[in-house]
Amino acid sequence: MSSLWELIGIVGGIVFFGRFYVQWYVSERLKRSVVPLAFWYMSSVGVLLLLPYAVFWKQSPVGALSYAFNLVVYARNLVHIWREKGTLTPRRNTGIHVAVALISVVAVVLVAYTWLNEFHDTRSHPPKVMAQMWLFIALGTVGQLLFGCRFLVQWVATEKERKSVIPVAFWHLSVLASVLQIVSYVPRQEWVFALGLLATLPVYLRNLWLIYLHKAPAPAGD
Repeated sequence: MSSLWELIGIVGGIVFFGRFYVQWYVSERLKRSVVPLAFWYMSSVGVLLLLPYAVFWKQSPVGALSYAFNLVVYARNLVHIWREKGTLTPRRNTGIHVAVALISVVAVVLVAYTWLNEFHDTRSHPPKVMAQMWLFIALGTVGQLLFGCRFLVQWVATEKERKSVIPVAFWHLSVLASVLQIVSYVPRQEWVFALGLLATLPVYLRNLWLIYLHKAPAPAGD
């Protein structure tokens, strides 16, 4: 069973963090910062694998929070991209919103379960150790709030434009949030999350370079 969970975590990590290498490849090919459709599909599949891995195997409060609610934003980007391409049918529109709503309800329960478990487990440690453990969790939580903010910024920009776009603030927030979460994951030896985030830092920085090189962010979904 442990091997199965590790496989789920590794595959989920490759898919989820690998999305930025797909994005990087497309951006390099076009010589501008672009987010392809595959990015949003890989994002969705990745969180569906990493959320149960974080909850049931790693019992990671920061990991559970990190992969619980992203699907809402990914789905909205897909909806806008499908609409722009003329492939958004009423059935597809209803289906994706119902599915995401149900998954979000389950995610709330799983996050609450993981955080309560962490609270009960840390109570058995000496106060100094408990304080240190919660400090790392707090850093990771701040990092996740910044990750959430980057997609909130992206979501607002997308809803405003009625098409999927990535503003430059997205990449700045990505860098800062990644550093904070890496600091949180490493002491807990949550290597799938830590190494995945570390691997995406060059992609974020390269996107910033391309954006400033061309003076403006490019639309997603190309």
